[in-house]
Amino acid sequence: MVSFIFRRLVSGVVVLFVVSTLTFFLLYFSATSVARNILGESATQAQVQLKETELGLDQPLVSRYLSWLGGVVQGDFGVSWFTSQPVVGSILGRLPTTLSIVLATIVIAAVLATLLGVAAAVRRGWIDRLLQIVSIGASAVPQFVVAIVLVTVLAIQLRIFPATGYVPMNQDFGGWLASIALPILALAIGAVASTAQQVRSAVINVLSRDYVRTLRSRGLAPREILFRHVLRGAAPAGLTVLSLQFIGMLGGVVVIEQIFALPGMGFLALQSTTQGDMPVLMGVVVYIVIIVVIVNLLVDLAVGWLNPKARVS
Repeated sequence: MVSFIFRRLVSGVVVLFVVSTLTFFLLYFSATSVARNILGESATQAQVQLKETELGLDQPLVSRYLSWLGGVVQGDFGVSWFTSQPVVGSILGRLPTTLSIVLATIVIAAVLATLLGVAAAVRRGWIDRLLQIVSIGASAVPQFVVAIVLVTVLAIQLRIFPATGYVPMNQDFGGWLASIALPILALAIGAVASTAQQVRSAVINVLSRDYVRTLRSRGLAPREILFRHVLRGAAPAGLTVLSLQFIGMLGGVVVIEQIFALPGMGFLALQSTTQGDMPVLMGVVVYIVIIVVIVNLLVDLAVGWLNPKARVS
């Protein structure tokens, strides 16, 4: 198990290094005049050049990258070019908003998808057909369309939930739940539908295996076979799908946060991209990759615990 964890950690570090390096060079090669964006169109060329020198943009690209990488290794991501605020502080101030939405969505999707997928695999019939129809429909509708419909119906017409805004959990727990309810629902509909379909397929596959037939022939109760053996065999497939859903949500939350005016990582990433605020954008990329690596590591550990053969694969 120790070597298994070590291999996953090493691969995670390699992924983090490769993604951050490629992102850095791609951003700087495609960047426009950031100094001009900061100073405005009325600034003179001399002022623009002075600002570029102040930001270090007159240095060779490799030197800038090594300087940035050295700071990141020490935990220093620099400061925003537009607000002069530390990048780490800006990210940590918005990270709870995004993680609360994504993690709550994943938990809801895991519970509902497992219940629906198992019911469709065991009962079959109309439940199975209905799940497949709903899965196709939910996967075909973009998340922003679902979000707009939810805002129109539940927030504007029925006034059950607030349409926009975010309330921190430490200020008002009820207000926090109300502010993230619609974003979670918008993300969860598609996640539940697609994950339930994968859970259904995994459970059907496990039910057809020889050891399940052997357990039935020995007279074990169907409930015991399902919960002690079948679900354990089908869990790795479900966990893998959920990890992919989590990664996809980190990208999809950019649009959701814009629709619901949530001060999260997605909003920060879009704002820094529009402005050309490279230190903030690189900080967001690094943090997102770290989160993805941690999630993948946890999923690999869970799969390795459920299926010991996965540890040596």
